[in-house]
Amino acid sequence: MSHTLCRDCLTEIPAAVLACPACGSERLRRHAELFDLSLAHIDCDAFYASIEKRDRPELRDRPLLIGGGHRGVVATACYIARRYGPRSAMPMYKALQLCPDAVVLPPDMAKYAAVSRQIRALFEAATPLVEPLALDEAFLDLAGTAAAHGESPAATLARIQNRIRDEIGITVSIGLSYNKFLAKMASDLDKPQGFAVIGRAEARDFLVPRPVRDIPGVGEAFARRLFQAGYKTIGDLQQVSESRLALQFGKLGRALAQRSRGEDDRRVTPDRPAKSVSAETTFDIDIHRLDALEQQLWPLCEKVAQRCKKGRVAGRTVVLKLKTRDFRTLTRSHRLPGPTQLADVVWRHGRALLSHEADGRAFRLIGIGVADLCDESIADQPDLFDLARHRDARRERAIDVLRERYGHEVVSRRTFGTRTQPEE
Repeated sequence: MSHTLCRDCLTEIPAAVLACPACGSERLRRHAELFDLSLAHIDCDAFYASIEKRDRPELRDRPLLIGGGHRGVVATACYIARRYGPRSAMPMYKALQLCPDAVVLPPDMAKYAAVSRQIRALFEAATPLVEPLALDEAFLDLAGTAAAHGESPAATLARIQNRIRDEIGITVSIGLSYNKFLAKMASDLDKPQGFAVIGRAEARDFLVPRPVRDIPGVGEAFARRLFQAGYKTIGDLQQVSESRLALQFGKLGRALAQRSRGEDDRRVTPDRPAKSVSAETTFDIDIHRLDALEQQLWPLCEKVAQRCKKGRVAGRTVVLKLKTRDFRTLTRSHRLPGPTQLADVVWRHGRALLSHEADGRAFRLIGIGVADLCDESIADQPDLFDLARHRDARRERAIDVLRERYGHEVVSRRTFGTRTQPEE
């Protein structure tokens, strides 16, 4: 038996119909399990570009790219631009080769974060089980909310979708299923402003023809490994035992076996703790000299430290990221003797990692961050045997106090050699 939901007036119809009997709309969603499913993934459609088009109506019918200029990458390509080939994470110069008439705008992250908070408020009014993945997407678990809202989870999701369109001025796509893996896959099936459903009865057959690359978490490198091992589709994985995949790919093999069968027991977890804090910058001109790279590194260390202090966290591992001229990404890390949230500490160990990689190669991007996060209460403990570090920590915290009181520019810090010095 098929069930139908009118996505305009939200009438729930226990039958398959061609038009809503209440309002006449043909904007319907039909599925046999429609009113039994409650786990959703909601994904904003071309989020950054949609916000800019909302705020700049003259761009509505123009191809639009949001990103870091000619030397950066595409953060978001609107749907008009995508017709010509540009995609997120593509080098901007390549995107402009494919779509030379595109308008390019730098990202306005403060604005996008404000819109994200508006959207999240609508999510949290529907259910307390909201797990944000990024500014523009989240998982929602609406199990048990039907009594409170007087409607099925599907109707509540359609209501949220319509409110985001009418009140915030952008569109979202919804994937509804019985677990996170399939809900995320569903949200990408019917963009933009889609509402796709994957039920239990159809899940395995639905997955059979899809490429292994469609499994979230399978990147290009891992997809190549799977191809080389003879696994091109998810159906290929279904034909192999979990133990064999585990033997070939370890823990990832077990996860692949489960996903190939449509299994995923992960719960929707509100407010997942961040795994890392980082900052990066793309250069206007490739840089190959160590001293020039160091000048770019120090401000990023300060940003990381500020974000750690604001989030009341510290990191046990310093992570350096570099991107070469040919877009190859290098990641290097160093485990600290104790957790830190200080720019000086991040700088000192980040610089050591950088010195091993700055061998004359040209780099187009540098980033620095801390991982293995913990609470700030155990960070940067006084060390009687390292008085210089203790002095640097007190100095940095004093500068933080001055900046908080009088503004960030009241005290600047400039790097010299392997240490930092305050400059009034």
